[in-house]
Amino acid sequence: MKDKIKITYRGWAGHFICGHKCQFRLNTLIELGDTRVVVSTVGRYLSPLKKEFDTIGYNRHYETMAFHAVKDGEFWDADVGREVSFESEWAWPQIDDEWRANKGHIAVVEEIKQKMISGENL
Repeated sequence: MKDKIKITYRGWAGHFICGHKCQFRLNTLIELGDTRVVVSTVGRYLSPLKKEFDTIGYNRHYETMAFHAVKDGEFWDADVGREVSFESEWAWPQIDDEWRANKGHIAVVEEIKQKMISGENL
């Protein structure tokens, strides 16, 4: 079953209503059989009101979340009402934590991929 997993890295925000105002956006679709999960990381939010970088949640400039996917036109996008839990680090407080957020995104993708391969209920 491992050879049937498909991972697609995409360049748009998968969550956060102001994701289009984030300078850092990672969106990864993980597919195995009929199960599809989107891992989304956003950060470096440039607030149009403050005209400066702002947090995207309590004490964080970057965050990663994961969701089951729903078909939206030609793409599978995050169904933000169906969050997928994971144990990996998911939030980074510093505006210059881009490298840590990138590594964290990859770690979450790997964790969820392994859960899917092992048949764990997401």
